Amino acid sequence: MPKSRVMMIGKKESFITRVLLKKLTDLGLNCEFVHWSVNEINAKWEGTHLVTMYMEEEERPPEDVMQFLKDKMDDEGVKLVPIGEKDDVRYVLDNVPGDMIYRSFIRPVDNGEFANCVSDLMSKMESGEFRKTILVVDDDPSYLGLVREWLRGTYKVAMANSGLQAIKWLGKNKADLILLDHEMPITGGPQVLEMLRNDEETKSIPVMFLTGKSDKESVMAVVALKPEGYFLKTISKEELLANLNDFFVMHK
Repeated sequence: MPKSRVMMIGKKESFITRVLLKKLTDLGLNCEFVHWSVNEINAKWEGTHLVTMYMEEEERPPEDVMQFLKDKMDDEGVKLVPIGEKDDVRYVLDNVPGDMIYRSFIRPVDNGEFANCVSDLMSKMESGEFRKTILVVDDDPSYLGLVREWLRGTYKVAMANSGLQAIKWLGKNKADLILLDHEMPITGGPQVLEMLRNDEETKSIPVMFLTGKSDKESVMAVVALKPEGYFLKTISKEELLANLNDFFVMHK
């Protein structure tokens, strides 16, 4: 992945913030201090993997900055590490969804512990730990491999070459979305969907069909099964990734 970028935001840059950023720079991270300004944060946001928020005593980000950060982090899966006095950190924790917070620090912060925390987070990001998991089910190994290559840079991808193999995999693993071939021998997509919907462990997993048939009758038959969506197998990589991103944004 590109050199990991950390944005530290605060009211003003100080000796402590410079020390913390130097610790991260020594780890090979791309770091920058940015003031509490929506315009400044937005201008320098591109490529940000982590936001650290440094608050001196009774220094809290303005409401417009908090809202802007929540929207940006939510859209792009960026994590937040707030640093400050106990009451100020609590304010942030109460106003930012828990899944966006990686860890918090009470001042005075241990510089080494902070650097280790950020290093651990970046390692997890690089390994894909925070990525959504998509299970692709298709009896065609060539198409299965193609879709895997398309998705693997953005998502964690699991593959199954039959409906029964998919059910077996789901017995031991979790998926955020299933891309399911509609036309498979023995156990077809509709049967697999029915099995998933009848099982308490899998009934809430979103399913989107993959279909090679684009005629109106075939498409209507797919839609009648009420999946979360469907894709024609002629879809391009760019269109598939864009649609999946929109789906996950809408279903957070």
